Amino acid sequence: MNNINVQGNPSVRAKVQAFGGFLTNMVLPNIGAFIAWGLLTALFIPTGWLPNEFLGKLVGPTITNLLPLLLAYSGGYMVAGHRGAVMGTIGTMGLIIGSSIPMFLGAMIVGPLGGYIIKKVDKFLHKYIPSGFEMVINNFSIGIIGFLLLLLSYVVIGPIIEYANNLITIAIKALVATGGLPLLSLINEPAKVLFLNNVIDQGIYYPLGMQQTLEHGKSLFFMVASNPGPGLGLLLAYTFFGNSVARKTAPGAIIIQFFGGIHELYFPYVLMKPITIIAMILGAMAGIVTFQLFGVGLVAGPSPGSIFSYLALTPKGNFIGVIAGVFIAALVSFLVTAFILKIQKEKTSDNSLNNNLNHFIEKSQQMKSEGKKILAKDPLLQYKKISFACDAGFGSSAMGASIFRKKLDKAGIMDIEVKHYRIEDVPKDSQVIIVHKNLADRVKLHHNNMEIIAISSYLDDPQLEQLLADIIMVKN
Repeated sequence: MNNINVQGNPSVRAKVQAFGGFLTNMVLPNIGAFIAWGLLTALFIPTGWLPNEFLGKLVGPTITNLLPLLLAYSGGYMVAGHRGAVMGTIGTMGLIIGSSIPMFLGAMIVGPLGGYIIKKVDKFLHKYIPSGFEMVINNFSIGIIGFLLLLLSYVVIGPIIEYANNLITIAIKALVATGGLPLLSLINEPAKVLFLNNVIDQGIYYPLGMQQTLEHGKSLFFMVASNPGPGLGLLLAYTFFGNSVARKTAPGAIIIQFFGGIHELYFPYVLMKPITIIAMILGAMAGIVTFQLFGVGLVAGPSPGSIFSYLALTPKGNFIGVIAGVFIAALVSFLVTAFILKIQKEKTSDNSLNNNLNHFIEKSQQMKSEGKKILAKDPLLQYKKISFACDAGFGSSAMGASIFRKKLDKAGIMDIEVKHYRIEDVPKDSQVIIVHKNLADRVKLHHNNMEIIAISSYLDDPQLEQLLADIIMVKN
């Protein structure tokens, strides 16, 4: 079994991925609230499906108060539990009261900051608290520090963030005015393939999109990096023009990527032939241009980036433009990828992949012949808890864990726990972490002494098949 133990210092990319994962886990638990607000906007604003002045009054307070507070609560909780959540929420209230814009960016800063501050304060005070005074001191410490953070947010942090937000908004508007918005794809698409998509979406485009939606009832920013069209085009091209292994796996990846919204499924296909990133960039650019021509947008961030999410969050009068943008992006990506595959097709590619597969088959047969008794004594094969990990713990890892669990069930193996987690939350008693190879460095940040299996595909990876074969061999 080709287990890979990551050594050395974590890469810069891994640290940025971890930062993106942190942002994601502030946003992801609250996506339902964002969608609820999006539905309010789509239905009840003056240009909505069911314009209603009375119900429309819910739109403004929800985006300016509820959503930033939820983000702050989640961010503070991730750093210091419930006390951190309370501190982060107190501080964010100062931002909300002192600003004239939705404080999403501010909440994503002050929420974790509040958690960090109270965590340090608690650590310092812990050794000085007399027995019986824990509750009094804990309550007053968070009250006093929270009061100070509230003032600091209102007087200092809020104005700084609002000024920075205005600069970003001006820069983006200038980009839009000059027709340069599609150029963002030059950054978005390579970053996505390197699993930095959450840094872009949750950290930049979602806050800008929510602010623009409050003003105009929709925003294009929700679509500049989440369009499922380019990934669909790439996978379709591999389905028709790829080697035999790609033709076998790409159709299944299409269903999960386009309809399920898990874009990570197409990343390995780009990495397998990196020049296809050109197709992704051009497809994304074509999609943005089409969205601009039709003047369309979404009412909230589509998470996951599924075509169903796109349609559900499309406001009245925007369906043709949204569908056209997805279709054009897929078409351009398909044509460019197909061209690349045709001119770069190597005669040995199929044989190479088939030989690789044969290698694992032969290895499995050889291991069986060595005797089950020896293998059964190997502690590495006594798996009781297998953890699949990914950036947010909900997308590709959930799919991978589900597929592997079903394979174990089919083999009659019911006593192995297979669950999915975000990388930072993998239990310490896991025997192995299974993660995409591009996130392996990030695992090192939090689990440097644990065994990991770095895979290329959650759908059909030889290392997963080998792990399954090993487990079945021992159990039988």
